[in-house]
Amino acid sequence: MKKLTILSIITAAALFSASCKKDFGETNTDPSVVTTPDVAALFAYSCENLESYQGQEWVWENLEQLLRFSQHLTTDPYELSNNVNSRYRVLYNNILPNLVEIRNYSSGLSDGDRYRNIRAATYIVGILQALKTTDMNGSMPYTQAIKARQTGELRPAYDPQQLLFDTWLTELSLAIDSLAMPATNQIGFGASDIYYANNWLNWAKLANTLKLRIAVRYEKADVNITKRVFREVMTSAEGPIDSDAAQFKYDRPTWNPIGNDIDYRSPRFGTSSIINFMKSTNDPRLPIYFTPNDLTGSFRDTLDKYNKTLPAFINLNDPMVQWQGGPADWTTDPVKATWYKTTFDAGGNNKWRLIGFINKKFFAPRYGSNTTGRLLDYMVTYAETCFYIAEMVQKGYGAGFDTKGSAEDWYKKGVESSLRTMNLIAAAAESTTGLTGNGNADVQAYLDHPNVKFNGVNNLERIYIQQYLNFYRLGNEAFTFVRRTGYPKNNSAYYTRNAWNEPIPRRYALDEPALGTNNENWLKAQQDQGFTPNDRTATTLANQRLWFDKNSPAFGQGN
Repeated sequence: MKKLTILSIITAAALFSASCKKDFGETNTDPSVVTTPDVAALFAYSCENLESYQGQEWVWENLEQLLRFSQHLTTDPYELSNNVNSRYRVLYNNILPNLVEIRNYSSGLSDGDRYRNIRAATYIVGILQALKTTDMNGSMPYTQAIKARQTGELRPAYDPQQLLFDTWLTELSLAIDSLAMPATNQIGFGASDIYYANNWLNWAKLANTLKLRIAVRYEKADVNITKRVFREVMTSAEGPIDSDAAQFKYDRPTWNPIGNDIDYRSPRFGTSSIINFMKSTNDPRLPIYFTPNDLTGSFRDTLDKYNKTLPAFINLNDPMVQWQGGPADWTTDPVKATWYKTTFDAGGNNKWRLIGFINKKFFAPRYGSNTTGRLLDYMVTYAETCFYIAEMVQKGYGAGFDTKGSAEDWYKKGVESSLRTMNLIAAAAESTTGLTGNGNADVQAYLDHPNVKFNGVNNLERIYIQQYLNFYRLGNEAFTFVRRTGYPKNNSAYYTRNAWNEPIPRRYALDEPALGTNNENWLKAQQDQGFTPNDRTATTLANQRLWFDKNSPAFGQGN
Protein backbone atom coordinates (compact mmCIF):
# COMPACT_ATOMS: atom_id res chain seq x y z
CA MET A 1 0.00 0.00 0.00
CA LYS A 2 1.23 3.47 -0.82
CA LYS A 3 1.06 5.99 2.03
CA LEU A 4 -2.52 5.89 3.25
CA THR A 5 -4.35 8.79 1.64
CA ILE A 6 -7.43 10.31 3.27
CA LEU A 7 -9.61 11.87 0.62
CA SER A 8 -10.48 15.37 1.72
CA ILE A 9 -14.09 16.11 2.50
CA ILE A 10 -13.98 19.26 0.46
CA THR A 11 -13.12 17.26 -2.65
CA ALA A 12 -16.12 15.00 -2.26
CA ALA A 13 -18.44 17.89 -1.54
CA ALA A 14 -17.22 19.77 -4.57
CA LEU A 15 -17.88 16.76 -6.76
CA PHE A 16 -21.45 16.25 -5.60
CA SER A 17 -22.90 19.50 -4.30
CA ALA A 18 -22.21 22.98 -3.11
CA SER A 19 -23.71 22.18 0.26
CA CYS A 20 -21.80 24.47 2.57
CA LYS A 21 -22.99 28.01 1.90
CA LYS A 22 -21.78 29.92 4.97
CA ASP A 23 -20.76 33.55 4.60
CA PHE A 24 -17.17 32.97 5.62
CA GLY A 25 -16.56 36.71 5.65
CA GLU A 26 -18.71 36.91 8.77
CA THR A 27 -16.94 34.10 10.64
CA ASN A 28 -13.50 33.56 12.04
CA THR A 29 -12.97 30.23 10.27
CA ASP A 30 -10.73 29.07 7.47
CA PRO A 31 -12.84 29.10 4.29
CA SER A 32 -10.80 26.19 2.90
CA VAL A 33 -12.07 23.86 5.63
CA VAL A 34 -15.51 22.26 5.42
CA THR A 35 -16.88 22.26 8.96
CA THR A 36 -20.34 20.95 8.10
CA PRO A 37 -19.93 18.14 5.56
CA ASP A 38 -22.79 17.09 3.36
CA VAL A 39 -23.34 13.53 4.56
CA ALA A 40 -25.41 12.60 1.52
CA ALA A 41 -22.71 13.87 -0.83
CA LEU A 42 -20.00 11.92 0.96
CA PHE A 43 -22.07 8.74 0.81
CA ALA A 44 -22.86 9.22 -2.87
CA TYR A 45 -19.17 9.64 -3.65
CA SER A 46 -18.27 6.35 -1.96
CA CYS A 47 -21.22 4.54 -3.53
CA GLU A 48 -20.37 5.81 -6.99
CA ASN A 49 -16.79 4.65 -6.57
CA LEU A 50 -17.91 1.10 -5.96
CA GLU A 51 -18.63 1.07 -9.67
CA SER A 52 -16.83 3.92 -11.41
CA TYR A 53 -13.33 2.41 -11.25
CA GLN A 54 -14.43 -0.93 -12.67
CA GLY A 55 -13.68 -0.12 -16.29
CA GLN A 56 -10.00 -0.64 -15.53
CA GLU A 57 -10.79 -3.73 -13.47
CA TRP A 58 -12.86 -5.24 -16.27
CA VAL A 59 -10.17 -4.74 -18.89
CA TRP A 60 -7.06 -5.66 -16.92
CA GLU A 61 -8.46 -8.24 -14.52
CA ASN A 62 -11.85 -9.77 -15.25
CA LEU A 63 -11.61 -10.21 -19.02
CA GLU A 64 -7.88 -10.81 -19.20
CA GLN A 65 -7.23 -12.78 -16.03
CA LEU A 66 -9.89 -13.85 -13.53
CA LEU A 67 -12.61 -15.04 -15.92
CA ARG A 68 -9.96 -16.80 -17.98
CA PHE A 69 -8.61 -18.55 -14.88
CA SER A 70 -12.15 -19.58 -13.94
CA GLN A 71 -12.69 -20.78 -17.56
CA HIS A 72 -15.80 -18.67 -18.11
CA LEU A 73 -14.03 -17.38 -21.22
CA THR A 74 -10.66 -17.59 -22.90
CA THR A 75 -8.27 -15.15 -24.50
CA ASP A 76 -4.57 -14.69 -25.21
CA PRO A 77 -2.58 -15.21 -22.00
CA TYR A 78 -0.91 -12.16 -20.52
CA GLU A 79 1.13 -11.54 -17.41
CA LEU A 80 -0.39 -10.00 -14.29
CA SER A 81 0.52 -6.43 -15.10
CA ASN A 82 0.95 -3.50 -12.73
CA ASN A 83 -2.55 -2.40 -13.76
CA VAL A 84 -4.27 -5.05 -11.66
CA ASN A 85 -5.50 -4.49 -8.11
CA SER A 86 -7.13 -1.10 -8.62
CA ARG A 87 -9.64 -2.34 -6.01
CA TYR A 88 -7.01 -1.75 -3.31
CA ARG A 89 -6.28 1.85 -4.22
CA VAL A 90 -9.96 2.70 -4.62
CA LEU A 91 -10.87 1.24 -1.23
CA TYR A 92 -8.49 3.50 0.65
CA ASN A 93 -8.63 6.59 -1.52
CA ASN A 94 -12.22 6.78 -2.67
CA ILE A 95 -14.50 4.64 -0.53
CA LEU A 96 -13.50 4.21 3.11
CA PRO A 97 -12.46 7.81 3.99
CA ASN A 98 -15.85 9.41 3.40
CA LEU A 99 -17.70 6.56 5.07
CA VAL A 100 -15.62 6.91 8.22
CA GLU A 101 -16.09 10.68 8.17
CA ILE A 102 -19.86 10.21 8.03
CA ARG A 103 -19.70 8.02 11.15
CA ASN A 104 -17.46 10.39 13.07
CA TYR A 105 -19.31 13.55 12.14
CA SER A 106 -22.83 12.23 12.69
CA SER A 107 -21.94 10.58 16.00
CA GLY A 108 -20.93 13.94 17.42
CA LEU A 109 -24.18 15.73 16.56
CA SER A 110 -26.75 16.50 19.21
CA ASP A 111 -29.28 14.54 17.15
CA GLY A 112 -26.78 11.83 16.23
CA ASP A 113 -29.30 9.07 16.94
CA ARG A 114 -31.21 10.19 13.86
CA TYR A 115 -28.19 9.15 11.76
CA ARG A 116 -28.17 5.59 13.11
CA ASN A 117 -29.25 3.98 9.83
CA ILE A 118 -26.94 6.18 7.82
CA ARG A 119 -23.98 4.98 9.87
CA ALA A 120 -25.11 1.37 9.48
CA ALA A 121 -25.19 1.70 5.69
CA THR A 122 -21.63 3.05 5.63
CA TYR A 123 -20.33 -0.19 7.12
CA ILE A 124 -22.13 -2.28 4.51
CA VAL A 125 -20.73 -0.28 1.59
CA GLY A 126 -17.21 -0.33 3.00
CA ILE A 127 -17.22 -4.06 3.71
CA LEU A 128 -18.52 -4.86 0.22
CA GLN A 129 -15.37 -3.35 -1.30
CA ALA A 130 -13.03 -4.41 1.51
CA LEU A 131 -14.03 -8.07 1.17
CA LYS A 132 -13.35 -7.89 -2.53
CA THR A 133 -9.95 -6.39 -1.73
CA THR A 134 -8.82 -9.02 0.76
CA ASP A 135 -10.04 -11.74 -1.62
CA MET A 136 -6.95 -11.09 -3.75
CA ASN A 137 -4.58 -9.46 -1.23
CA GLY A 138 -5.01 -11.16 2.13
CA SER A 139 -3.84 -9.11 5.10
CA MET A 140 -4.47 -5.39 4.80
CA PRO A 141 -4.94 -2.31 7.01
CA TYR A 142 -8.44 -1.86 8.37
CA THR A 143 -8.98 -1.63 12.13
CA GLN A 144 -6.25 0.98 12.54
CA ALA A 145 -6.44 2.41 9.04
CA ILE A 146 -10.00 3.64 9.36
CA LYS A 147 -9.03 5.60 12.49
CA ALA A 148 -6.08 7.38 10.90
CA ARG A 149 -7.93 10.67 10.55
CA GLN A 150 -8.57 10.78 14.30
CA THR A 151 -5.41 9.17 15.64
CA GLY A 152 -2.91 10.44 13.10
CA GLU A 153 -1.64 6.89 12.64
CA LEU A 154 -0.23 6.74 9.11
CA ARG A 155 1.50 3.39 9.65
CA PRO A 156 -1.48 1.13 10.38
CA ALA A 157 -1.03 -2.56 11.07
CA TYR A 158 -2.01 -5.04 8.40
CA ASP A 159 -4.85 -7.08 9.85
CA PRO A 160 -4.71 -10.81 9.06
CA GLN A 161 -7.56 -12.11 6.97
CA GLN A 162 -9.20 -14.02 9.81
CA LEU A 163 -9.35 -10.84 11.90
CA LEU A 164 -10.81 -8.98 8.92
CA PHE A 165 -13.54 -11.57 8.46
CA ASP A 166 -14.38 -11.58 12.15
CA THR A 167 -14.43 -7.79 12.29
CA TRP A 168 -16.71 -7.53 9.29
CA LEU A 169 -19.10 -10.17 10.58
CA THR A 170 -19.43 -8.19 13.80
CA GLU A 171 -19.87 -4.88 11.97
CA LEU A 172 -22.48 -6.36 9.64
CA SER A 173 -24.42 -7.83 12.55
CA LEU A 174 -24.40 -4.49 14.35
CA ALA A 175 -25.51 -2.75 11.17
CA ILE A 176 -28.42 -5.18 10.79
CA ASP A 177 -29.42 -4.62 14.41
CA SER A 178 -29.47 -0.87 13.83
CA LEU A 179 -31.44 -1.12 10.62
CA ALA A 180 -33.96 -3.43 12.30
CA MET A 181 -34.92 -0.77 14.84
CA PRO A 182 -37.89 1.55 14.15
CA ALA A 183 -36.94 4.07 11.47
CA THR A 184 -39.06 6.87 12.92
CA ASN A 185 -37.24 10.21 12.60
CA GLN A 186 -34.25 8.59 10.91
CA ILE A 187 -32.48 10.88 8.44
CA GLY A 188 -31.98 9.41 4.98
CA PHE A 189 -29.60 10.04 2.11
CA GLY A 190 -32.25 11.40 -0.24
CA ALA A 191 -31.39 10.87 -3.89
CA SER A 192 -27.78 10.12 -2.92
CA ASP A 193 -28.72 6.53 -2.09
CA ILE A 194 -28.36 5.38 -5.68
CA TYR A 195 -28.84 1.72 -4.80
CA TYR A 196 -31.79 1.34 -2.42
CA ALA A 197 -33.38 4.79 -2.23
CA ASN A 198 -33.28 4.74 1.60
CA ASN A 199 -34.99 1.36 1.87
CA TRP A 200 -33.36 0.30 5.14
CA LEU A 201 -34.76 -3.22 5.00
CA ASN A 202 -32.98 -3.85 1.71
CA TRP A 203 -29.73 -2.55 3.21
CA ALA A 204 -30.15 -5.06 6.03
CA LYS A 205 -30.79 -7.87 3.54
CA LEU A 206 -27.64 -6.92 1.64
CA ALA A 207 -25.68 -7.07 4.90
CA ASN A 208 -26.97 -10.59 5.56
CA THR A 209 -25.98 -11.75 2.08
CA LEU A 210 -22.50 -10.31 2.64
CA LYS A 211 -22.37 -12.40 5.81
CA LEU A 212 -23.06 -15.44 3.62
CA ARG A 213 -20.23 -14.39 1.30
CA ILE A 214 -17.89 -14.41 4.28
CA ALA A 215 -19.35 -17.66 5.61
CA VAL A 216 -18.54 -19.66 2.49
CA ARG A 217 -15.00 -18.27 2.52
CA TYR A 218 -14.63 -19.43 6.12
CA GLU A 219 -15.62 -23.03 5.37
CA LYS A 220 -12.22 -24.60 4.74
CA ALA A 221 -10.67 -22.75 7.70
CA ASP A 222 -13.39 -23.28 10.32
CA VAL A 223 -16.63 -24.88 9.20
CA ASN A 224 -18.23 -24.18 12.58
CA ILE A 225 -18.04 -20.45 11.85
CA THR A 226 -19.72 -21.11 8.51
CA LYS A 227 -22.53 -22.99 10.24
CA ARG A 228 -22.92 -20.31 12.92
CA VAL A 229 -23.15 -17.48 10.42
CA PHE A 230 -25.58 -19.43 8.28
CA ARG A 231 -27.84 -19.89 11.28
CA GLU A 232 -27.57 -16.17 12.13
CA VAL A 233 -28.60 -15.16 8.63
CA MET A 234 -31.46 -17.62 8.29
CA THR A 235 -32.91 -16.82 11.72
CA SER A 236 -32.55 -13.07 11.24
CA ALA A 237 -35.95 -11.38 10.97
CA GLU A 238 -34.64 -9.34 8.04
CA GLY A 239 -33.02 -12.27 6.25
CA PRO A 240 -30.73 -12.04 3.21
CA ILE A 241 -31.62 -10.67 -0.24
CA ASP A 242 -34.91 -12.42 -0.98
CA SER A 243 -36.13 -11.09 -4.33
CA ASP A 244 -34.92 -9.71 -7.62
CA ALA A 245 -36.08 -6.27 -6.50
CA ALA A 246 -33.74 -6.36 -3.49
CA GLN A 247 -30.58 -7.02 -5.53
CA PHE A 248 -27.68 -4.57 -5.22
CA LYS A 249 -27.88 -2.95 -8.64
CA TYR A 250 -26.05 -0.07 -10.28
CA ASP A 251 -28.17 1.64 -12.92
CA ARG A 252 -26.77 4.74 -14.60
CA PRO A 253 -28.12 5.22 -18.15
CA THR A 254 -24.95 6.70 -19.68
CA TRP A 255 -22.34 4.70 -17.76
CA ASN A 256 -19.99 2.98 -20.20
CA PRO A 257 -17.04 1.51 -18.28
CA ILE A 258 -15.67 -0.91 -20.91
CA GLY A 259 -16.66 0.37 -24.34
CA ASN A 260 -14.43 -0.78 -27.17
CA ASP A 261 -11.73 -1.80 -24.70
CA ILE A 262 -13.55 -5.11 -24.43
CA ASP A 263 -11.20 -6.21 -27.24
CA TYR A 264 -8.11 -4.61 -25.67
CA ARG A 265 -5.00 -6.63 -26.57
CA SER A 266 -7.10 -9.65 -27.61
CA PRO A 267 -10.71 -10.66 -28.29
CA ARG A 268 -12.43 -13.03 -25.85
CA PHE A 269 -14.10 -16.34 -26.68
CA GLY A 270 -16.19 -18.98 -24.98
CA THR A 271 -14.51 -22.14 -23.71
CA SER A 272 -15.74 -25.50 -24.94
CA SER A 273 -16.56 -26.53 -21.37
CA ILE A 274 -19.07 -23.77 -20.66
CA ILE A 275 -20.57 -23.68 -24.16
CA ASN A 276 -20.97 -27.44 -24.43
CA PHE A 277 -22.67 -27.62 -21.06
CA MET A 278 -25.03 -24.77 -21.84
CA LYS A 279 -25.87 -26.45 -25.14
CA SER A 280 -26.56 -29.73 -23.35
CA THR A 281 -29.15 -28.03 -21.11
CA ASN A 282 -30.70 -25.64 -23.67
CA ASP A 283 -29.65 -22.83 -21.34
CA PRO A 284 -31.48 -19.56 -22.16
CA ARG A 285 -28.34 -17.68 -21.12
CA LEU A 286 -26.28 -19.14 -23.97
CA PRO A 287 -27.17 -16.41 -26.53
CA ILE A 288 -26.90 -13.81 -23.76
CA TYR A 289 -23.36 -14.80 -22.82
CA PHE A 290 -21.93 -15.68 -26.23
CA THR A 291 -22.30 -14.98 -29.94
CA PRO A 292 -22.83 -17.66 -32.61
CA ASN A 293 -20.28 -18.46 -35.27
CA ASP A 294 -21.03 -18.17 -39.00
CA LEU A 295 -22.47 -21.67 -39.38
CA THR A 296 -26.01 -20.41 -39.70
CA GLY A 297 -28.70 -20.31 -42.37
CA SER A 298 -27.88 -22.17 -45.58
CA PHE A 299 -24.20 -22.69 -44.77
CA ARG A 300 -24.45 -26.39 -45.71
CA ASP A 301 -25.45 -25.45 -49.27
CA THR A 302 -22.36 -23.28 -49.49
CA LEU A 303 -20.15 -26.13 -48.33
CA ASP A 304 -21.66 -28.40 -50.97
CA LYS A 305 -21.35 -25.78 -53.66
CA TYR A 306 -17.63 -25.29 -53.11
CA ASN A 307 -16.93 -28.87 -51.99
CA LYS A 308 -15.55 -27.71 -48.63
CA THR A 309 -15.09 -29.80 -45.48
CA LEU A 310 -15.16 -28.25 -42.04
CA PRO A 311 -12.48 -29.08 -39.44
CA ALA A 312 -13.01 -32.32 -37.54
CA PHE A 313 -14.12 -30.65 -34.30
CA ILE A 314 -17.29 -29.37 -36.02
CA ASN A 315 -20.15 -31.86 -35.91
CA LEU A 316 -22.51 -31.05 -38.77
CA ASN A 317 -25.24 -33.11 -37.13
CA ASP A 318 -25.20 -30.90 -34.06
CA PRO A 319 -28.50 -28.92 -34.07
CA MET A 320 -26.66 -26.15 -32.17
CA VAL A 321 -23.60 -26.16 -34.41
CA GLN A 322 -23.52 -22.36 -34.41
CA TRP A 323 -22.31 -22.43 -30.79
CA GLN A 324 -18.67 -23.47 -30.55
CA GLY A 325 -16.03 -22.97 -27.90
CA GLY A 326 -12.39 -23.89 -27.72
CA PRO A 327 -9.64 -24.75 -25.24
CA ALA A 328 -9.38 -22.56 -22.15
CA ASP A 329 -5.60 -22.97 -22.23
CA TRP A 330 -4.69 -22.68 -25.90
CA THR A 331 -1.56 -24.82 -25.48
CA THR A 332 -3.68 -27.89 -24.69
CA ASP A 333 -5.20 -27.96 -28.19
CA PRO A 334 -3.21 -25.64 -30.46
CA VAL A 335 -4.89 -26.95 -33.62
CA LYS A 336 -8.36 -25.99 -32.49
CA ALA A 337 -7.03 -22.80 -30.90
CA THR A 338 -5.92 -21.54 -34.31
CA TRP A 339 -9.60 -21.07 -35.17
CA TYR A 340 -10.01 -18.38 -32.54
CA LYS A 341 -8.34 -15.90 -34.83
CA THR A 342 -8.46 -17.66 -38.20
CA THR A 343 -11.48 -17.71 -40.50
CA PHE A 344 -12.50 -20.73 -42.54
CA ASP A 345 -12.34 -20.39 -46.31
CA ALA A 346 -15.73 -21.68 -47.41
CA GLY A 347 -15.18 -20.82 -51.06
CA GLY A 348 -16.01 -17.74 -53.08
CA ASN A 349 -16.00 -14.70 -50.83
CA ASN A 350 -17.10 -16.67 -47.77
CA LYS A 351 -14.79 -16.34 -44.78
CA TRP A 352 -16.43 -17.87 -41.73
CA ARG A 353 -15.75 -17.61 -38.05
CA LEU A 354 -16.00 -21.09 -36.54
CA ILE A 355 -15.71 -20.00 -32.90
CA GLY A 356 -17.84 -17.13 -31.69
CA PHE A 357 -16.90 -14.31 -29.34
CA ILE A 358 -18.30 -13.55 -25.96
CA ASN A 359 -21.36 -11.32 -26.33
CA LYS A 360 -19.57 -7.99 -26.31
CA LYS A 361 -22.69 -5.89 -26.04
CA PHE A 362 -23.79 -7.79 -22.94
CA PHE A 363 -20.67 -6.50 -21.20
CA ALA A 364 -20.36 -3.19 -23.03
CA PRO A 365 -23.75 -1.84 -24.16
CA ARG A 366 -22.10 1.13 -25.91
CA TYR A 367 -19.70 -1.10 -27.81
CA GLY A 368 -18.93 0.04 -31.35
CA SER A 369 -21.38 2.61 -32.63
CA ASN A 370 -24.11 1.75 -30.12
CA THR A 371 -25.36 4.87 -28.33
CA THR A 372 -28.48 3.82 -26.45
CA GLY A 373 -27.69 0.56 -24.65
CA ARG A 374 -27.79 0.81 -20.85
CA LEU A 375 -25.52 -0.98 -18.41
CA LEU A 376 -27.10 -2.69 -15.42
CA ASP A 377 -24.53 -4.01 -12.99
CA TYR A 378 -25.79 -6.36 -10.29
CA MET A 379 -22.96 -6.50 -7.74
CA VAL A 380 -24.83 -8.75 -5.27
CA THR A 381 -27.71 -10.87 -6.52
CA TYR A 382 -30.65 -12.87 -5.28
CA ALA A 383 -29.39 -15.87 -7.25
CA GLU A 384 -26.03 -15.75 -5.47
CA THR A 385 -27.87 -15.69 -2.15
CA CYS A 386 -30.07 -18.64 -3.12
CA PHE A 387 -27.15 -20.78 -4.25
CA TYR A 388 -25.23 -20.15 -1.02
CA ILE A 389 -28.28 -21.25 0.96
CA ALA A 390 -28.87 -24.27 -1.28
CA GLU A 391 -25.21 -25.24 -0.94
CA MET A 392 -25.24 -25.03 2.85
CA VAL A 393 -28.55 -26.84 3.24
CA GLN A 394 -27.30 -29.59 0.93
CA LYS A 395 -24.19 -29.96 3.10
CA GLY A 396 -26.33 -30.36 6.20
CA TYR A 397 -25.48 -27.01 7.78
CA GLY A 398 -29.14 -26.12 8.34
CA ALA A 399 -29.92 -28.67 11.04
CA GLY A 400 -31.90 -27.37 14.00
CA PHE A 401 -33.46 -24.25 12.50
CA ASP A 402 -35.81 -23.21 9.75
CA THR A 403 -34.00 -22.86 6.43
CA LYS A 404 -37.27 -21.77 4.80
CA GLY A 405 -37.03 -24.40 2.13
CA SER A 406 -35.03 -27.41 0.98
CA ALA A 407 -31.80 -27.29 -0.98
CA GLU A 408 -33.82 -27.98 -4.11
CA ASP A 409 -36.24 -25.14 -3.34
CA TRP A 410 -33.42 -22.63 -3.00
CA TYR A 411 -31.65 -24.05 -6.04
CA LYS A 412 -34.74 -23.52 -8.19
CA LYS A 413 -35.17 -19.97 -6.91
CA GLY A 414 -31.53 -19.24 -7.71
CA VAL A 415 -31.77 -20.66 -11.23
CA GLU A 416 -34.91 -18.69 -12.02
CA SER A 417 -33.50 -15.45 -10.65
CA SER A 418 -30.28 -15.90 -12.60
CA LEU A 419 -32.14 -16.49 -15.87
CA ARG A 420 -34.38 -13.48 -15.34
CA THR A 421 -31.65 -11.13 -14.13
CA MET A 422 -29.29 -11.95 -16.99
CA ASN A 423 -32.18 -11.44 -19.39
CA LEU A 424 -32.88 -8.01 -17.87
CA ILE A 425 -29.23 -7.04 -18.25
CA ALA A 426 -29.29 -8.12 -21.89
CA ALA A 427 -32.54 -6.27 -22.60
CA ALA A 428 -31.21 -3.05 -21.05
CA ALA A 429 -28.05 -3.40 -23.12
CA GLU A 430 -30.22 -3.84 -26.24
CA SER A 431 -28.43 -7.13 -26.73
CA THR A 432 -29.62 -10.67 -27.47
CA THR A 433 -32.03 -11.96 -24.86
CA GLY A 434 -32.77 -15.56 -23.91
CA LEU A 435 -36.35 -15.52 -22.61
CA THR A 436 -39.52 -15.10 -24.65
CA GLY A 437 -42.64 -13.30 -23.45
CA ASN A 438 -42.86 -13.32 -19.66
CA GLY A 439 -40.20 -16.03 -19.59
CA ASN A 440 -42.26 -18.47 -17.54
CA ALA A 441 -42.24 -21.27 -20.11
CA ASP A 442 -38.50 -20.95 -20.74
CA VAL A 443 -37.68 -20.95 -17.03
CA GLN A 444 -39.83 -24.00 -16.36
CA ALA A 445 -38.43 -25.91 -19.33
CA TYR A 446 -34.92 -25.25 -18.07
CA LEU A 447 -35.74 -26.32 -14.52
CA ASP A 448 -37.32 -29.51 -15.89
CA HIS A 449 -34.35 -30.41 -18.06
CA PRO A 450 -32.79 -33.72 -16.94
CA ASN A 451 -29.35 -32.13 -16.79
CA VAL A 452 -30.59 -29.32 -14.55
CA LYS A 453 -33.11 -30.67 -12.05
CA PHE A 454 -32.08 -32.44 -8.87
CA ASN A 455 -31.46 -36.15 -9.41
CA GLY A 456 -30.37 -37.34 -5.96
CA VAL A 457 -26.90 -38.28 -7.25
CA ASN A 458 -24.83 -35.14 -7.82
CA ASN A 459 -27.07 -32.46 -6.35
CA LEU A 460 -24.21 -30.48 -4.80
CA GLU A 461 -22.36 -30.39 -8.11
CA ARG A 462 -25.50 -29.09 -9.80
CA ILE A 463 -25.78 -26.33 -7.21
CA TYR A 464 -22.13 -25.49 -7.74
CA ILE A 465 -22.38 -25.36 -11.52
CA GLN A 466 -25.42 -23.08 -11.47
CA GLN A 467 -23.63 -20.86 -8.98
CA TYR A 468 -20.65 -20.87 -11.34
CA LEU A 469 -22.76 -19.97 -14.38
CA ASN A 470 -24.38 -17.13 -12.44
CA PHE A 471 -20.97 -15.57 -11.71
CA TYR A 472 -20.29 -14.92 -15.41
CA ARG A 473 -20.46 -11.16 -14.83
CA LEU A 474 -18.75 -11.10 -11.42
CA GLY A 475 -15.10 -11.88 -12.02
CA ASN A 476 -14.03 -11.65 -8.40
CA GLU A 477 -16.81 -13.95 -7.20
CA ALA A 478 -16.21 -16.36 -10.06
CA PHE A 479 -12.53 -16.68 -9.20
CA THR A 480 -13.22 -16.96 -5.48
CA PHE A 481 -15.73 -19.71 -6.25
CA VAL A 482 -13.33 -21.86 -8.28
CA ARG A 483 -10.62 -21.40 -5.65
CA ARG A 484 -12.73 -22.35 -2.67
CA THR A 485 -14.61 -25.29 -4.26
CA GLY A 486 -12.30 -26.78 -6.90
CA TYR A 487 -15.25 -26.80 -9.33
CA PRO A 488 -15.76 -27.28 -12.22
CA LYS A 489 -13.99 -30.61 -11.75
CA ASN A 490 -11.50 -32.33 -14.00
CA ASN A 491 -12.99 -35.42 -15.61
CA SER A 492 -16.47 -34.82 -14.22
CA ALA A 493 -19.19 -36.77 -15.98
CA TYR A 494 -21.48 -33.76 -15.51
CA TYR A 495 -19.46 -30.62 -16.27
CA THR A 496 -15.85 -31.22 -17.23
CA ARG A 497 -13.28 -28.51 -16.69
CA ASN A 498 -10.98 -27.86 -19.66
CA ALA A 499 -7.40 -29.10 -19.51
CA TRP A 500 -4.95 -26.48 -18.27
CA ASN A 501 -1.14 -26.29 -18.29
CA GLU A 502 0.00 -22.92 -16.96
CA PRO A 503 0.26 -21.98 -13.27
CA ILE A 504 -2.70 -19.93 -12.06
CA PRO A 505 -1.95 -17.17 -9.53
CA ARG A 506 -4.35 -17.55 -6.60
CA ARG A 507 -3.70 -14.03 -5.29
CA TYR A 508 -2.10 -10.70 -6.16
CA ALA A 509 1.33 -9.55 -5.05
CA LEU A 510 0.76 -6.58 -2.77
CA ASP A 511 3.26 -3.85 -3.62
CA GLU A 512 5.64 -2.57 -0.98
CA PRO A 513 4.78 0.92 0.29
CA ALA A 514 6.99 3.85 -0.60
CA LEU A 515 10.19 3.84 1.42
CA GLY A 516 9.82 5.61 4.72
CA THR A 517 6.09 4.97 5.06
CA ASN A 518 4.61 1.66 6.25
CA ASN A 519 7.36 -0.74 5.19
CA GLU A 520 7.79 -2.59 8.49
CA ASN A 521 4.11 -3.46 8.84
CA TRP A 522 3.91 -4.48 5.20
CA LEU A 523 6.94 -6.75 5.52
CA LYS A 524 5.62 -8.33 8.70
CA ALA A 525 2.31 -9.08 7.03
CA GLN A 526 4.04 -10.67 4.05
CA GLN A 527 6.18 -12.86 6.28
CA ASP A 528 3.30 -13.80 8.60
CA GLN A 529 1.33 -15.03 5.58
CA GLY A 530 4.27 -17.04 4.28
CA PHE A 531 4.69 -14.85 1.21
CA THR A 532 7.92 -13.99 -0.57
CA PRO A 533 7.96 -10.16 -0.53
CA ASN A 534 7.83 -8.48 -3.94
CA ASP A 535 7.72 -11.81 -5.78
CA ARG A 536 5.23 -11.44 -8.63
CA THR A 537 5.99 -14.69 -10.47
CA ALA A 538 3.01 -16.86 -11.35
CA THR A 539 4.38 -19.98 -9.66
CA THR A 540 4.90 -18.16 -6.37
CA LEU A 541 1.44 -16.58 -6.48
CA ALA A 542 0.01 -20.00 -7.31
CA ASN A 543 1.68 -21.80 -4.40
CA GLN A 544 1.69 -19.22 -1.59
CA ARG A 545 -1.98 -18.99 -0.73
CA LEU A 546 -4.17 -16.60 1.23
CA TRP A 547 -5.47 -17.66 4.66
CA PHE A 548 -8.99 -18.52 3.50
CA ASP A 549 -7.57 -20.46 0.55
CA LYS A 550 -4.90 -22.56 2.29
CA ASN A 551 -7.07 -25.66 2.67
CA SER A 552 -9.00 -25.28 -0.58
CA PRO A 553 -8.66 -27.95 -3.26
CA ALA A 554 -6.50 -27.42 -6.32
CA PHE A 555 -8.27 -26.09 -9.39
CA GLY A 556 -10.45 -28.85 -10.78
CA GLN A 557 -10.01 -31.08 -7.72
CA GLY A 558 -13.33 -30.44 -5.96
CA ASN A 559 -14.94 -33.21 -3.95
